[in-house]
Amino acid sequence: MSNWALSLFQRELRLAVRVGGGALVGVLFFLAVVTVIPFGVGPDLNLLARIGPAILWIGALLATLLGLDRLFQADRDDGSLDLILMAGRPLELVVLIKCLAHWMATGLPLVAAAPVLAIFLNLDPTAIGAVTLTLAAGTPALTLIGAIGASLTVTLRRGGLLLAVLVVPLTIPVLIFGVSAADAAVNDPVPFMTPFLILCALSLISLVVGPFASAAALRFSSD
Repeated sequence: MSNWALSLFQRELRLAVRVGGGALVGVLFFLAVVTVIPFGVGPDLNLLARIGPAILWIGALLATLLGLDRLFQADRDDGSLDLILMAGRPLELVVLIKCLAHWMATGLPLVAAAPVLAIFLNLDPTAIGAVTLTLAAGTPALTLIGAIGASLTVTLRRGGLLLAVLVVPLTIPVLIFGVSAADAAVNDPVPFMTPFLILCALSLISLVVGPFASAAALRFSSD
């Protein structure tokens, strides 16, 4: 079991990096969002520092959505998805491995880029550390929730817009507690650990629910 799981992870990681630019496209889009929003809100450094965590989280959410439509679509187009379904492997584990590879190729580079981009928003070191920590804890939930939408739209051509419509409302709790935890570390309106632990709980819930819901949707789409 470990051999095929490792092979599948390596395959998915290579495909996630190669197809569509992977990490590079996500980081460039993240950079575009972070640099464009300050032009709209003005040059007020105090305002940028106050809304900086929200800007970084929104940028990370939008960057995560970029490659989600290819999570299962490429496998369906070349027939690999049918082979996976007929192989008798636990489909939930297959989905989990694909999500892990996708997060390693897209989500992890966003977390690594956040401290650098946070400097553009005049965030202090405490805020930078808090935002980076919350992104590391919350972006897996974004990927796992996105996998549910990707599996529901796998049979549709150009389903990227529908995927965003399905996924964005489900990611709002992750966004709320991610931004709340980052703000709490700076302004201390509530203890940092309270929203941060809820954010971790949302990621753990997504880790359990996401693969099973995605696997059920993939089985339904193959019927």
